[in-house]
Amino acid sequence: MFKHLIIYRIAPTWAADLAAVEEAIARTPFTPCGATQERSAGWVPPRGEEEGLFAESVGGQWILRFMSESRILPGKVLARRVEEKAAAIERNSGRKPGKKEKQELRDEAKLDLLPMAFTKQGGMWIWIDPSARFLVLDTGSQSRADEVVTLLVDGLPGFAVALLDTQTSPQAAMAHWLTDQDDAQENLYVDHNFTIDQECELKSADESKSVVRYGRHPLDIEEVKQHIQHGKLPTKLALTWDDRVSMLLTDGLQIKKVTFLESVFDGRSDDDGGFDADVAIATGELSRLIPDLIEALGGEGRSPFGAGMPATEGDPQ
Repeated sequence: MFKHLIIYRIAPTWAADLAAVEEAIARTPFTPCGATQERSAGWVPPRGEEEGLFAESVGGQWILRFMSESRILPGKVLARRVEEKAAAIERNSGRKPGKKEKQELRDEAKLDLLPMAFTKQGGMWIWIDPSARFLVLDTGSQSRADEVVTLLVDGLPGFAVALLDTQTSPQAAMAHWLTDQDDAQENLYVDHNFTIDQECELKSADESKSVVRYGRHPLDIEEVKQHIQHGKLPTKLALTWDDRVSMLLTDGLQIKKVTFLESVFDGRSDDDGGFDADVAIATGELSRLIPDLIEALGGEGRSPFGAGMPATEGDPQ
């Protein structure tokens, strides 16, 4: 649960109401793709129970589950069927189909093939912290995040969000962390309970777009500093928070490869699992990690929905 994070601030003007969220998203439940349907998307009960609620609260944290399904139709298979149809027309009429007719043949071929295509499903966890006013989506794809946010904004009166913003950009902060290390330190330490791990990507901003990647490699070396001095900037950096959560921070302020470490589970037995326990662990750890990350990046930026910043006239709603 929650392997990748895209984080939003929720507008303070939204009146958080779990029952209203449940009612709104229940209007667009997920149904599998029909025989000739390329894609289907909607909401499912997060507990996995067929008749369960669509919005669950665990310890005051709200959890939703978004599901999509797509039919996988390889482009080469579709192109071959179109050519077969075009060849049949040429044999029967002695003429080659034009551009417009080729498009119509493509549409026909797709309808022929879709019922035979395999389907692929993908789910996404959504976490709403109504007290801290965070919306957190378990995805590394901004386009998928945009789809879910649009559904929530359209379905919930007064609901508005803005991507989390910080005073210091993640890229500038990561460059500083990598170049401003004390050689005497045992670990590469960043403020607010973060340490630097052994994975990093550096990318040149010039036309060459050259990339240097380090994996399972110490980063407290002169070579890394030289790359940064010569214009390559960090786009990804592995961090560990408080010896409890490891993660990969990106220059777009996304958090990827979230892993809860053994210390999180100390004192828990094998019987302490299940949906409620998973939610409590994930939200409990991340609700402390996210504010620490914001502080490590200089505090929140000028987002209209930043902590303590009410939306004003002219702000995007």
